[in-house]
Amino acid sequence: MEILRNPLPPGLYFVATPIGAARDITLKALDILASADVLAAEDTRTARHLMQIHGIALGDRPLIAYHDHSAPSVRDGLVGMAASGKSVACVSEAGTPMVSDPGFPLARAAIAAGVAVHAAPGPSAMLAALVVAGLPSDRVLFAGFPPAQAGARGRMLDDLASVPATLVFYESPRRISRLLEEMVVSLGPDREAAVCRELTKRFEEISRGTLADLAQAFAGREVKGEIVLVVGRALPRQAEAADLEAALDEALARLSVKDAVAEVAASLDLPRRQVYRAALDREGKA
Repeated sequence: MEILRNPLPPGLYFVATPIGAARDITLKALDILASADVLAAEDTRTARHLMQIHGIALGDRPLIAYHDHSAPSVRDGLVGMAASGKSVACVSEAGTPMVSDPGFPLARAAIAAGVAVHAAPGPSAMLAALVVAGLPSDRVLFAGFPPAQAGARGRMLDDLASVPATLVFYESPRRISRLLEEMVVSLGPDREAAVCRELTKRFEEISRGTLADLAQAFAGREVKGEIVLVVGRALPRQAEAADLEAALDEALARLSVKDAVAEVAASLDLPRRQVYRAALDREGKA
């Protein structure tokens, strides 16, 4: 059944498209694809195929390639069409535009030009991975693709090592083994993680365990498909008894017990109750 076109207000519409199963697309996304005056796609072949599956005719509407290698003039042209009163739909090859694709500069340019920007939410590899990883999702940092250069990649991992949030990475199947090995060194072997491969597709695979376990499991393994790596938050640092004593001595010399306990607990990432007991013990011995 062919979907009919309905008038769509002028503006730029970012449309999430399936990361695997074509039926994951939303009804709102189908309405926009059927009704937009102009379509911009990271991969025009993928967009055409998706529309054909769902019975959406392109007709005489322009389908413009817009990707990482597009000239700035292509972006400016899309913004110009939206500013002139047309509805412009932008779709990534898969997933939600703006996440590791050229959507961000397009959105920035549209906002600067006073063009209305809309989102048609839907499939997202990052969110799908968070659902199946089994790791905390109340605080999340999306890190995207790690740098290809070893030095830059190492600095990135060092910067993220102490972040108290679940980390989400996209990575090539050819490089996942190397990344896991480097994470064992930078983030620690005991961090919980999940390698999510081919999400929503026929050969979906979720591998869970510590970074050390996963590094061993993927060492020398030939891997195919799209990968999302989810890494659990940094483990609380366990202060040595000597560290706690030294920090309390220094803080109590200039602060009240209450303030000293608060400062040391924060600096050593320890429960206040534990630090308070240690402070009372030291005062009792004084």
